[in-house]
Amino acid sequence: MRDWLRHHPTVKTIRVAAADLNGQARGKRVPVRFADKVVKEGTRFPYSVMNLDIWGEDIEDSPLVFASGDADGVLKPTDRGFLPMPWLEAPTALLPLWMFQEDGTPFDGDPRHALANVVKRYHDRGLYPVCATELEFYLIDDSGREFRVPPSPRSGKRRPGADTLALQALDAFDRFFTELYDACEAMDIDADTAISEAGIGQFEINLLHSDNVLKIADDTWLFKLLVRGIARKHGFAASFMAKPYDSWPGNGMHMHFSMNDAEGENLFNDGTAQGSPLMLQAVAGCMKAMPGSMLLLAPHANSYERFVPGNHAPSGIGWAYENRTSALRIPSGNRRARRIEHRVAGGDINPYLMMAGVLGSALIGIEDELTPPDPVTGNAYALDLPQLPTTWPDAVDAFEKSPEMARIFSKRLIDNLVGTKRQEIRYMAELAPEEVLELYLDTV
Repeated sequence: MRDWLRHHPTVKTIRVAAADLNGQARGKRVPVRFADKVVKEGTRFPYSVMNLDIWGEDIEDSPLVFASGDADGVLKPTDRGFLPMPWLEAPTALLPLWMFQEDGTPFDGDPRHALANVVKRYHDRGLYPVCATELEFYLIDDSGREFRVPPSPRSGKRRPGADTLALQALDAFDRFFTELYDACEAMDIDADTAISEAGIGQFEINLLHSDNVLKIADDTWLFKLLVRGIARKHGFAASFMAKPYDSWPGNGMHMHFSMNDAEGENLFNDGTAQGSPLMLQAVAGCMKAMPGSMLLLAPHANSYERFVPGNHAPSGIGWAYENRTSALRIPSGNRRARRIEHRVAGGDINPYLMMAGVLGSALIGIEDELTPPDPVTGNAYALDLPQLPTTWPDAVDAFEKSPEMARIFSKRLIDNLVGTKRQEIRYMAELAPEEVLELYLDTV
């Protein structure tokens, strides 16, 4: 880690940060001359900082605040090390952290530790998940009373409508995307294909698959910070908000995953068209736990505006082969790449919690040897399927009561997230719709 700073002598300050339950980066600015101390000893935040609401306020009656004296935890660097922050004017480095207790044990209210625990359970069984994420976002001009697509820096014109898979739409923001890809390379984020999507000013970028699940979650979290920062540098906003426009599709965050053995063989592939029994068990686990995990897939007030029939945001619990209307899709193609695509989540998720929820649900299916129902065919939106919670309060209740979530997450994390969301529900009721959009635009 220290070598990185020696090779970047122009860096004068660092940021040290961890992801809270909402995926917000909470941390400090530190002069670079104290970097060695942070690397060696870590730094300290109150435990309660990992459990703030979307406005950054303490949670009322949280046991982490007054009841425990608002005690400190110890933040230690992850194995990611220092990373550049290309969206800032001055050369700056980011050091990602996660939280531990005073005795060195992981703090179980930290979302990154929650994912690490799920991954460890897989590894203890000789299973190695391979994951990838696909992130949709809008580029938005928020300088006026209403959100609009930004004018192209090349032509000065605003595109009048969406243009799916249009090179012209990508080329209109060529400088933005070129700088974004250069920044991803500098931050070791494996960004792959970019496409224009079905919304006006909407784009999607895929992050390449890896069996290092924590790195994929880190990449997803860092990518969201990076995209928002680079966009502001170019004079507009980038938003992963679930539904910034009423009349255009929402932002999704699809997760692909397969399962390797210790030799790197894909255990979801058994040479058949239907996939292995292990894959079907994972499908069944995801389906069984989906109602309880809805809060992880749709964590905010705006999240539920996205579930509009026909807009590729599944609300029915079903699975299918090569069918984008289903919640779980088994893509076609080379069977050696057999995988599950989980299509419910919005772009506004905390990637650590979302990935822990999805992989933990699949593991329950494997542990309990569950069998899924028959795959659906045709338009899943038109079928009479079991439904996911359709409101934010219902999703909070389902998460709190879910026996599956209790097998994945610690009681502390469940209680903290439920308390956070119930406080946000109370406060959000006082906001006008335009205030809700403004709140979420740059935060989620």
